[in-house]
Amino acid sequence: MSLKGKSAIVTGSTSGIGQAIAETLAGAGCNVMLNGFGDAGAIEKLRQDTAKKFGVKVQYNGADMTKPAEIADLVAKTNAAFGSVDILVNNAGIQFVAPVEKFPAERWDAIIAINLSSAFHAIHEALPLMKAKKWGRIVNIASTHGLVASKEKVAYVAAKHGIIGMTKVVGMECADTGVTCNAICPGWVLTPLVQKQIDARAKEQGIPAEQAMKNLLAEKQPQLQFTTTEQIAGLALFLCSDTASNMQGTQLVSDGGWTAQ
Repeated sequence: MSLKGKSAIVTGSTSGIGQAIAETLAGAGCNVMLNGFGDAGAIEKLRQDTAKKFGVKVQYNGADMTKPAEIADLVAKTNAAFGSVDILVNNAGIQFVAPVEKFPAERWDAIIAINLSSAFHAIHEALPLMKAKKWGRIVNIASTHGLVASKEKVAYVAAKHGIIGMTKVVGMECADTGVTCNAICPGWVLTPLVQKQIDARAKEQGIPAEQAMKNLLAEKQPQLQFTTTEQIAGLALFLCSDTASNMQGTQLVSDGGWTAQ
């Protein structure tokens, strides 16, 4: 599956799902703009390694996804660097867990800003560029929590439900433009963030990490396996392909049967 000559922005791509998607798109011949927080040296190494391994242009922009002006600058600089913005993957996200009445207002605001509003601002800036070229792919990384809810995740669930709704609207508005907009809904993915949850559970309950991992999965998923970052990246690549050109406003779910129950 070749995306040679195309250019992509992947937000939150310095680790986890975003990094896997960026590397997979690069492997298909796509120039990539990385974005996210982290150690500057590690990010530069990732940029250099990805460019060298796949023979594509890779740049980094540290835009703060809570700031619309920086998001607009990210899109503009990607267009200037690569000559187009063909693919936009909205992946940046954060999490905080607490009951509704104890949920800090500032955490609500931050999660809505990064997990939901940033996707709108990026789409708002990138869509005219895509429509002008009559080709584009917008992939929103939602979550199983965009389809169902869990306790103590009010902001995250609200944001991800919002992402699903936005995906539908953008998909409808992009009909017959050559641009598609679809979402991916992962269940549990073993990212560093989730590994911290597992380690915390194991310590709190005095059980091995492997048992804590199985317990975490069993609470939600009939299939006791994590979805891998590579699997999510594969779905993103599929949505960027011509095979998916007639898909609009849909959700691809990879959740081990979580939402089948």
